[in-house]
Amino acid sequence: MTTRIAMWSGPRNLSTAMMYSFAARGDARVVDEPFYAAYLDQTGTDHPMRDDILGSQSTDPSVVAKTLISPVTETVFYQKHMTHHMLPDWDEAWMNEVQHVFLIRHPARVVASYARKREAPVLTDLGFVQQARIFDQVGGGVVVDSSDIRTDPARMLQKLCDQIGISWTDHMLHWPAGGHPADGVWAAHWYNAVHGSTGFDAAEGPLPTLDGEYAALADAAMPFYEKLAARKIT
Repeated sequence: MTTRIAMWSGPRNLSTAMMYSFAARGDARVVDEPFYAAYLDQTGTDHPMRDDILGSQSTDPSVVAKTLISPVTETVFYQKHMTHHMLPDWDEAWMNEVQHVFLIRHPARVVASYARKREAPVLTDLGFVQQARIFDQVGGGVVVDSSDIRTDPARMLQKLCDQIGISWTDHMLHWPAGGHPADGVWAAHWYNAVHGSTGFDAAEGPLPTLDGEYAALADAAMPFYEKLAARKIT
């Protein structure tokens, strides 16, 4: 029996570190943003390394979905998903065969981090609206805040494992530097910091100060963040 975990987050969260954490268990298969190419193909969105991404994955969402529920030999199948990659008109039947976890992060931190990598983000780039939609679509799920994980990784990962019914191992606290073979081709643009890591970063400091359009963007995302934050494990 394989436990399939769909981890839903927006960009500039702790999502890649969490993928590395689960990969370090020793009993898990991981996949990195499997719907990314399909999302770019069907929306026409211009992202860094767009052509490379389109050439690296299937652009057919039904083909991708089949890979997520097909038999695997590992005990755990960890699927790192960006919420904005899952378009609402796609067939979501595969979602009935996985456990859903929602990784959240305060909008001010997301906006500040995202803006350093890609200029002029809009609300739909950040995944908050889509995360709330998927949460409602699947009838809820486990919610965990990245800030809580960074504050006390061992305690929060144990709680997360308990919630999804898998064993806890302290192997999840550390991983080799330099990335993982499952990294998407886009890692060269987005994963610089986490590639230098061997574990979770220390607790985050005060919220960043945002001005103008960036402040307005974080404010617009807050209701969706707060909706899920009210359900998070602590």
